Amino acid sequence: MTTSDNRSTSPDGLPRIIPVFPLSQALLLPRATLPLNIFEPRYLAMVEAALAGPRIVGMVQPTIAEPIAPTDAPPLEAVGCAGRIASFAEQADGRYLISLIGISRFRIVRELAVTTPYRQVEADFGAFADDLVSGTGADAVDRERLLRTLADYLEARDLTTDWDVIAGTDNETLVNALAMMSPFGVREKQALLEAGGLGERSEVLIALTEMTLARSSAGGQHRVQ
Repeated sequence: MTTSDNRSTSPDGLPRIIPVFPLSQALLLPRATLPLNIFEPRYLAMVEAALAGPRIVGMVQPTIAEPIAPTDAPPLEAVGCAGRIASFAEQADGRYLISLIGISRFRIVRELAVTTPYRQVEADFGAFADDLVSGTGADAVDRERLLRTLADYLEARDLTTDWDVIAGTDNETLVNALAMMSPFGVREKQALLEAGGLGERSEVLIALTEMTLARSSAGGQHRVQ
């Protein structure tokens, strides 16, 4: 296994052209880690190209949940998040197990016409400079309300968590981890990604969870689906 740290940089230091990995309901956020199992030939090629360069891959959701065929290139959401390959392990069957550490969100300026099997875009990181500063917006998080909503959700699902670990987790890590683990669909995950700041992301997460709980209650169910 090879590892690489998540180097801090400025938007101007990030590459303008990046490969993208379209994946529904996969959310990457700054300084959070996303493990990926890479097995399709086109994405194996993408990983190998990234490893030979700055190790940066953009995670973007397709605007439709499932492509009609594996070779289709569905339209992409306008905003994604770039991550650096922090670790990778090549498996005996040719797969790569990689970990992406989020760097910054970006807006797609245009998709390039390329001969590579994977897709590439021109990315604009300028609007998301705050993503490069750890903890930005953490003071705007209503932590008490977030934890209360989390407790209600876990109770509805008959689940438990380690509250001692959560107590020792900073607001940025907590909000982003909960957002990435949330069981929501493409539109909801995109709303979490595009939230203006950490406080807004927390509010979106709370609102989505409360709506899920309300729908469950209105349907006379004892579990959140």
